Amino acid sequence: MEKKSYISLYWKCQLIGWSVAALYWTFQGWTAAGHFRFDLAVVQFVSDVAMYILITHLYRNFANKNNWQDLALEKLIWRMLIVIPVMGIFYTLVTISKLYLVRQLFLSHPSQSYTSFFTVNTAGIFIAGIRLMAIWLLAYHLYHYAKREVRLSVENARLELSFKQSQLDNLSAQLNPHFLFNALNNIKSLVYTRPDAAARAIDLLSELLRSGLYKGSTMLIRLNEEVDLARDYLELEGLRMEERLQYELDIDISLSGVMVPRLCIQTLVENAVKHGVALEKQGGKINVIINEQDGLVSIRVLNPGKLEQDKRAAGIGLKNLKERLDLSYQHRASFSLYQMDQQVCAEIKIPIR
Repeated sequence: MEKKSYISLYWKCQLIGWSVAALYWTFQGWTAAGHFRFDLAVVQFVSDVAMYILITHLYRNFANKNNWQDLALEKLIWRMLIVIPVMGIFYTLVTISKLYLVRQLFLSHPSQSYTSFFTVNTAGIFIAGIRLMAIWLLAYHLYHYAKREVRLSVENARLELSFKQSQLDNLSAQLNPHFLFNALNNIKSLVYTRPDAAARAIDLLSELLRSGLYKGSTMLIRLNEEVDLARDYLELEGLRMEERLQYELDIDISLSGVMVPRLCIQTLVENAVKHGVALEKQGGKINVIINEQDGLVSIRVLNPGKLEQDKRAAGIGLKNLKERLDLSYQHRASFSLYQMDQQVCAEIKIPIR
């Protein structure tokens, strides 16, 4: 519906704009000295509107095909310095040919040859063409630039809200009474039997809470930092679940500096523990595999279990993650959840910036 409305507005602007210009030229012809012919004025008006709409519409198709409306202002200006003279030349050639043809058809004895007519009128028509094409291009791209800025502002606002919601969801999970109860009870029992493990559990719990409470304004972090957060979470859960939880991380260290959305891996790992290992009687193993595939960072988290048909819809945390990926990378990142043999695989693919 939005696209239909925009096309309608575009054609209205084209018809109104060039009709006003053609009427102005007709008025100039009427007020000029000499005999004014109504039939000739109608032909001039219709041909002017049709030809100049055609020229500008061809440019619009070319610009849309090459995504010029999404270019940064600096890059667009350099292209305009080339396009304006080119369109001015097209305007000149079309206008001179049209004027001469009208003279041939409507004047009994044209006083000039085409070569002479071209030589006399080229400079003035070319300057007028440069001016008109510059005005049209300025209006066209200013509209798209304003529209893009509004769209980006809305997307940034949605991204900010989405991230804040993700942060709140993550904090809610971390501060969940059941989670804290189990963690603190495990720490209490470890104090008497394994003091070193108890101290480690306290450190891990503290680090998880600190990450959620004091780093909430950071949307993108380095991959190695996100991996460390996921590793801390798995280690803490491992102290609670003991032998029932095993995990292995296979990370391409060359990707350590790549920026990724914060809490993206931790969200997948948490989902794998809660909906995979925790539901298996014997527990299981979580594999985190991160490598490069065709210019994308592939992040896969595998856990034992079956992805039931009626549970394929992602939960709140995963839906939030998918929305953040779409907004952050303009739909160039992807999230998928699928069955792979006896394991469920959650996979994120992110462009390497």
